Amino acid sequence: MSLRRGFKAEAERISIEVRTEMRLRPEDRLDPFALAKHLSVPVIGIRDAARLLRRSDLGSYFLTEDVENLSAITLFQGRKRIVLHNDRHAATRQASNVAHEISHCLLEHSPEPAVGPDGCRMWNREVEMEAEWLGGALLMPRAGALKHARAGLTPELIADHFGVSLALCRWRLQHTGILSQLQRYASLRRAVRRAAAR
Repeated sequence: MSLRRGFKAEAERISIEVRTEMRLRPEDRLDPFALAKHLSVPVIGIRDAARLLRRSDLGSYFLTEDVENLSAITLFQGRKRIVLHNDRHAATRQASNVAHEISHCLLEHSPEPAVGPDGCRMWNREVEMEAEWLGGALLMPRAGALKHARAGLTPELIADHFGVSLALCRWRLQHTGILSQLQRYASLRRAVRRAAAR
């Protein structure tokens, strides 16, 4: 399954619109927690959620038994959305998790049951793929990543600048066509130099 036609361009437009509202340029770092606040979407860490709900089992299971399994989830209370995220994950993963959930909000994805009647996890692949792509675009817009890559920054430095994992940075550089574009540009420059040297 692939993303619907035109969605990648739409995601880049949404990313730039959101950044404009927050007075950020495409090359600036975006804090997904600040974005959630800007959109009036509360973000709660699993440890705080356990205390707030006075249910030790909610947080303790994910904090002791299965720390890696919960990344983030959007909870609905009427029309209000609340993002619950695993605050034990690395900061770069938390940023990605929260950006993913905020993407569901921006795309106005409807709430769906997390678990089916058989007790298995429900998964709408199309909706999750859209949130994954928009989440990456929010954190590392193509225009901003291209600007840094053209300036000679390595993937490691670009990832650090945007506050994302190296894996996410490489994924964005590859799947947005930036690497191919830079390779073509470098080949063209070499050809021009060779022609000038003749």
